[in-house]
Amino acid sequence: MNPVELNLFASRVAAICDEMGVVLRRTAFSPNIKDRLDFSCALFGPDGQLFAQAAHIPVHLGSMAYAMQGIVREQDWSAGDMLVLNDPYLGGTHLPDVTVIAPVFSSVHQGLLGFVANRAHHANIGCDTPGSMPVSSSLDEEGLIIPPTFLLRAGKLQADAMSILGSTESMGLQGDFAAQLGSNKIGVERLNSLLEAFGEKKYQQGMSELNDYADRLAAIAIADLQKGSYRFEDYLDSDGFGQENISLVLNLHISSAEVELDLTESADQVAGNLNCPEPVAAAAAYYAFRCLMPEDAPACEGLFRRIKLRTRKGSVLNANRPAAVASGNVETSMRLVDLVFGALAQALPNKIPAASQGTMNNVAMGQIEPQTGDRWDYYETVAGGMGAGPRHAGLSAVHTHMTNTLNTPVESLEMHYPLRVRQYAVRKDSGGGGSQTGGDGVIREYEFLESAQLSLLSERRAYAPWGLRGGFDGAYGENWLNGARLPAKCTVAVEAGDRLLIKTPGGGGWGGEKDWT
Repeated sequence: MNPVELNLFASRVAAICDEMGVVLRRTAFSPNIKDRLDFSCALFGPDGQLFAQAAHIPVHLGSMAYAMQGIVREQDWSAGDMLVLNDPYLGGTHLPDVTVIAPVFSSVHQGLLGFVANRAHHANIGCDTPGSMPVSSSLDEEGLIIPPTFLLRAGKLQADAMSILGSTESMGLQGDFAAQLGSNKIGVERLNSLLEAFGEKKYQQGMSELNDYADRLAAIAIADLQKGSYRFEDYLDSDGFGQENISLVLNLHISSAEVELDLTESADQVAGNLNCPEPVAAAAAYYAFRCLMPEDAPACEGLFRRIKLRTRKGSVLNANRPAAVASGNVETSMRLVDLVFGALAQALPNKIPAASQGTMNNVAMGQIEPQTGDRWDYYETVAGGMGAGPRHAGLSAVHTHMTNTLNTPVESLEMHYPLRVRQYAVRKDSGGGGSQTGGDGVIREYEFLESAQLSLLSERRAYAPWGLRGGFDGAYGENWLNGARLPAKCTVAVEAGDRLLIKTPGGGGWGGEKDWT
């Protein structure tokens, strides 16, 4: 293809992912998907290699890019199939993130041409703790584990899969699962239309050339890095079961042609749920290096060919089943971005920003009626401060890095749940000072209108977001219930009238005092 044709092809496949996302958002029931946008959509080649994605959630997309080939290789695919899974140790992230995959076949010779997939966060995945984000010590405590299971076979709903998802044949597939299925169906339709327009040969050529083009862009970005080996260490606060100061260590090796991220010195897996499967660690690495590349670089497999990852089995970054992983996907992934940027700041001293808030401030709550089994579940992440860079101050009150989501609007939260938001404001002066100031965090206060169970999974309550080049650290995060301080990770019972106050961390500042004048 000439450059114009390749650009048009890239735009067409990215637009399919965007449309899949629109369908998923508009047909979903839960505020978690339709308001917070906690979902992702992507296209893959016949071997499971990523070749297009929408600008959705980095931790979803990067982990799918890393694990998809292993998932699709193990299945016998046919037209009209749809596969569902959430098992973190078989290509998932954590149990609330449910992935649905559909194959795309040629209408001419019936050959497999690729896959469409989406991943969405479900606030109720069958966990005994409302919100399905417990302070857990094993995977079984975190909810329903869905191994790769065919939801559709040749277009027909499978009774076994529907029973797993809580649906019946008479009622059909329910709620957000139906929205995910519909999103994939529109993806398959649009990809078939594209195949008809381009022809199969040119379509396959486009996939190959798009990945090769992305690889060339990655090679240019790596060539600009200062060659050598760089080390950076940071610490997770605690695992909720007494283990503190959990080390994350990166030895970054940069050559003229590729980079290797050696994470093998990081801590052993822990009793709590800060552990993560290897695809989550890969997602953080991919995201950090994607930030170094041109904004219009196609997000496909070729972009990551030169990024090599080394982890240690049994470590917090490559845990063994059945280690708990609920917050590894959300908290550990965020801190891994800080870890990679901390090492890159040594190779690109005037381009890398200071640490952003480094946590998603996970708030999960709800109630299960013991007599009837009726329940309500709510989950959200809370924004914070962005780290400052050499030429810009950090943004305030935004979701950063691995969580490209929104806040839940107050109106939606109060309409759907027995909650009232008493305060929602920028946390003034929480960003670190410097020649460029870190962004401020958020203050968000909830009042419970009836009794409930509350779970918090948060970080940066003991280790502040670091500044760079002499900039000051951002403020620590804080959790309060009725004026009493709560731990970073906890589950507590609350009553009507109780108030939860979350103060999220600010971003680190950039540049020392000598630069201020």
